[in-house]
Amino acid sequence: MDRLSERREFAITVCQDAGAIALKYFADRSALIVDQKGAQDWVSEADRNVETFIRQRISQDWPDDGVFGEEHGETAGQSGFDWVIDPIDGTTNFVNGIPAWTIVLAGVTQGKTTVGVIHDPNVDETYVATLGGGATLNHVPMRVASGVALQQGTVAVGYSNRIESRHVVPIVADLIEHGAMFHRNASGALSLAYVAAGRLLGYIEEHMNAWDCLAGQLMIAEAGGRIEDQDADAMIRNGGRVIAGTPDVFDTLHEIAESAWKT
Repeated sequence: MDRLSERREFAITVCQDAGAIALKYFADRSALIVDQKGAQDWVSEADRNVETFIRQRISQDWPDDGVFGEEHGETAGQSGFDWVIDPIDGTTNFVNGIPAWTIVLAGVTQGKTTVGVIHDPNVDETYVATLGGGATLNHVPMRVASGVALQQGTVAVGYSNRIESRHVVPIVADLIEHGAMFHRNASGALSLAYVAAGRLLGYIEEHMNAWDCLAGQLMIAEAGGRIEDQDADAMIRNGGRVIAGTPDVFDTLHEIAESAWKT
């Protein structure tokens, strides 16, 4: 087994173990300590403790790798391989008892995302991708939807307090004009995984952080979809926009997003 395959298997195991820990917190939310980082931006002790658990596992198994996490910042590495962690993507759902949240772990080297795992412990689904190695859902190969027009499917639209609301409303309106349905479940990573699995046609968000999107973008590309070409290291530093979709709808989604974001 090569190093990338070893890291992939490690990422699968650690995400599933982290998911089991998160589920225990989810089952006892009345005792959960929750803080507000900003408008509609929450963090709980579950987020912090799950990230700590993942960091400890990385330190044990891959001590020379770097780590970037949503809750605990950066740990510099020496190997040239960096892990990017979202311990619980969809914290708002998590703290409100909505079972739409995931454990997300991506691996980056030389500006490219090379491994991505998104684990949904609520339904025991594990989405996995490696660069050049395809994408799977519970070990079964994934493919994006094929031959489905916008007016026959659904597109996810992300929104957060990092962007202006006036840039989101035109996207929703334009999708409706095209006859599409729009979707938002407050977990961008899970929505991206749904695109890779053929459940959604695409995803649009003006700004996402790397821990939310790198794994899902890799999955979509490896499942036959289209994403914008981006430098993963730049995404880690600054975040950025995300436009992803099936080959049938990507160009239209790109036009819709560009039109909305120019206003």
